[in-house]
Amino acid sequence: MTIPIRTIDHVVVMAADMERSIAFYCDVLGGKARYLQRFRDGRLSSLPIFLGGAVVNLQRLEEPAYIVANRLESGTVDVCFRWDGTIAEAEAYLSQAGVAVIEGPVPRWAADGVWGQSVYFRDPDGNLLEFLSTAEPIEPLFTE
Repeated sequence: MTIPIRTIDHVVVMAADMERSIAFYCDVLGGKARYLQRFRDGRLSSLPIFLGGAVVNLQRLEEPAYIVANRLESGTVDVCFRWDGTIAEAEAYLSQAGVAVIEGPVPRWAADGVWGQSVYFRDPDGNLLEFLSTAEPIEPLFTE
């Protein structure tokens, strides 16, 4: 039986400094915070940040939601975002935003099987983030 999973809907990021994380995900990565005032008023336990077709739910490390992972720490998430431009454009964007690339570009396959390139960087809490571009597909490094 094939299970009808289409994609990942959201990922939760535990933030040690919420305002710093909001600024990073909105100002640096171009996300759009939804329900920000409700979150700041304490009426929501997670702040959804919309990034293209993905959502990062920011949660306060010191006040997590009612149902969470077994271990809560900031800096433990590893998330890859598909980048629609070239990898050079991704690098230039990060450089302009003052975000250091810690690795890359390196060959990487995408969820749809296309090979591209990735650059890796960190958010303010040390989470590993990745931009993956398949705008200029590369030859597979290996096959089945």
